[in-house]
Amino acid sequence: MDSSWDARVQAVAVLEEPTRRRLYEYVVGRGDAVSRDEAATALGIPRTTAAFHLDKLTEEGLLDTCYERRSGRTGPGAGRPAKLYHRSDREIEITLPERQYAVAGHLLAAAIEDAETTSLSPREAVNRQAREYGATLGRDGGELTAILAANGFEPRPDGDGIALANCPFRRLAADYPRLVCGMNLNLLEGLLDSVDNTGLEARLDPQPQSCCVRLVSSEGG
Repeated sequence: MDSSWDARVQAVAVLEEPTRRRLYEYVVGRGDAVSRDEAATALGIPRTTAAFHLDKLTEEGLLDTCYERRSGRTGPGAGRPAKLYHRSDREIEITLPERQYAVAGHLLAAAIEDAETTSLSPREAVNRQAREYGATLGRDGGELTAILAANGFEPRPDGDGIALANCPFRRLAADYPRLVCGMNLNLLEGLLDSVDNTGLEARLDPQPQSCCVRLVSSEGG
């Protein structure tokens, strides 16, 4: 399933259509899978209309389908299984400006487990998890600014370095600046270590309305 920004926006945009949104709310409000006939009857719309919108919701990953014989009969003459719809497991999150709170939650949870099983302090464990995560982003390939943009940092050329106009962890950083800015610094250091020949290093340089880390030229100290 495509998890790009465009795909997430498109998935949410399909709910703008009122009938489609009502169908989605009806399906997810049910405890079991729903047939086209059930959905059409519940909303008082033609079956073909219900089928069209349900399939569109499925195409965008908001619903999943399964097949089941509702008659309870089996064997020859039991008829074809009905196509049923239920909420998918896909999670869609859109924030403007982009935030990455799920990433922060994952790193902090992994760090707690790490600290419980090693001699690392919780803060050391957070920084290690963040550095490893950043390295993973770099190893997945791609140009540095594209990776930064895809992860919500909004990179901007800044002399011989890169300014990061957005903090993906802003609300957390506002409440816990030492912890979260340190996590962010280590994440970006891990990223730079895994991308070849950037000539840059990450430094803490908090600025209003931007990320606390700036990428600067590694030449000249």
